[in-house]
Amino acid sequence: MGPLLIEAFRYHKWANLHLLDVCARLSNEQLQLTTPGTYGTIAATLQHLLGGEQRYLRRMVGHEPQIHEKDKFPGVGALRLIAERGGNQLIEAAGRITPDDVIDTQYGDRQFQLHLGVVLLQALHHGNDHRTHICTILGAHGLEYGDMDVWAYGEATGGMVPVLAT
Repeated sequence: MGPLLIEAFRYHKWANLHLLDVCARLSNEQLQLTTPGTYGTIAATLQHLLGGEQRYLRRMVGHEPQIHEKDKFPGVGALRLIAERGGNQLIEAAGRITPDDVIDTQYGDRQFQLHLGVVLLQALHHGNDHRTHICTILGAHGLEYGDMDVWAYGEATGGMVPVLAT
């Protein structure tokens, strides 16, 4: 779809990994924290976020999911490996999929054609939505998670380079 969408998925991968690194420092009890208005516990939300990403990849590129939401929580380390691999696959898909690419699929009882560009954008939205849920839980419980907005991504990856005053 183009270089800007590829960059958006580079950010998506970076943000997922940043948040997983934050969560790797949490205790098992802290991973069970939740806050009203969010998806569920931190652990359940991480698993849902990455399970969803795996389902989107199955539709877009045919990869079988490595994790399902109903599986036992595999731990943050295992989720990080899945996020790393899935992030790379989404970046690759963002460079290859066009808005006109479609698949025939079923949802419930209904059969329909699904534009893969919509699936790609849903993956981006879904990740942002659930990362926000986790940050809400962390913040509500006084747990620091650092900066993970696009500005922080730019600084971390060299997309924002300070100019020296002359």
